[in-house]
Amino acid sequence: MKPVWDVVIVGAGPAGVAAGLGVRAAAPELTVVMLDRSDFPRDKTCGDGIAPHVLDLLGEVGVTGLLDDWTPVRRLALERGPHVVDRAMTRPNWVVPREVFDHRLVLAAQAAGVQLVRHRVRGLSVYRDVVRIDDQLAAKIVIGADGAASVVRRAGGGGRGPVALALRGYAPTPPERAGRQAIVYGPGTQPSYAWSFDRGDGLCNVGYGEALTARRPHPTRAELLGKLEHLLPGATAGGAQWRAHHLPLSSWSWRPPDGRVLLAGDAAGLINPMTGEGIYYAVATGLLAGRAAAGAIRTGDEGGAGTAYRASTRVALGRHLWHTALAARLSGSPLVLDRGIRAAAADQRIFDDLVELGLADGTITGRVLRSLVRR
Repeated sequence: MKPVWDVVIVGAGPAGVAAGLGVRAAAPELTVVMLDRSDFPRDKTCGDGIAPHVLDLLGEVGVTGLLDDWTPVRRLALERGPHVVDRAMTRPNWVVPREVFDHRLVLAAQAAGVQLVRHRVRGLSVYRDVVRIDDQLAAKIVIGADGAASVVRRAGGGGRGPVALALRGYAPTPPERAGRQAIVYGPGTQPSYAWSFDRGDGLCNVGYGEALTARRPHPTRAELLGKLEHLLPGATAGGAQWRAHHLPLSSWSWRPPDGRVLLAGDAAGLINPMTGEGIYYAVATGLLAGRAAAGAIRTGDEGGAGTAYRASTRVALGRHLWHTALAARLSGSPLVLDRGIRAAAADQRIFDDLVELGLADGTITGRVLRSLVRR
């Protein structure tokens, strides 16, 4: 391995790959390596939903046709008690196991000239002109894309905001849930919901998640499975590969720090607090981090990478993150959540607005607010 790389990326999931693609697309002469503790393909606990907006972003750096052999999912159903909306989405989603999706992304990054090395990062030290990783290699800029338990974030003194816990498995797709992504919200204080996302190959990704609070005990695996079965009867039948994971939820604002160390995706605490969606944020911030790193190195101002990254993320996600935090606060009320589901059932445009807010970079539109007030 090189003694000093232009960019070292810790983590080779969607955020890390996007960062590598962003660097190479902006400055193909730069050397980039991704460090990951796992070999690929590997499983990653997730709901596996991939919005078309993710593919739009990847297309900007030349990655196309990634999911052409997978069946798109065209319907989304939301349910809480007697309130149900089941509509076709304006653009279909995909449900693809991360074992498949992440591996394909890694291959695309390698084809673009990003190197991949298996290495578990345990720490880093930031100096005036370089960042050293485990005293084994160094980089002009480091991008932390190493997930919810990010070593890079902790090494930089960063904390973690609100967190949710989710349990995921794979089970045979029942006929009534075929061809759709179904979300059933739990009773009482939100957010808590069960999901069933049809993969299109006879199996669906099923799970249950809820926000963790100081007032609510940490749920056990048996309790998570019980809540899933309660909200989606029969969902656990024939299920396998049950794994739990933490989701670091985004809040009202996000301010990336200055300097040579950037954070993207889950490592930056970017999970939509309303839906648990994180892949869009991972790819979006990964690309922005890669471009900021490339620009800083080209101008010889590596220490200004964080400032450039903060400016670009504010434009891309600042308003959206404020709106998702507000939406999560509002939907924490069962009354508001019920009104939102009824409004989406009555008006396709409101349904579409909520999909954009929950899966990509949408905002709370005027018609959504008006519908909640009217109801």
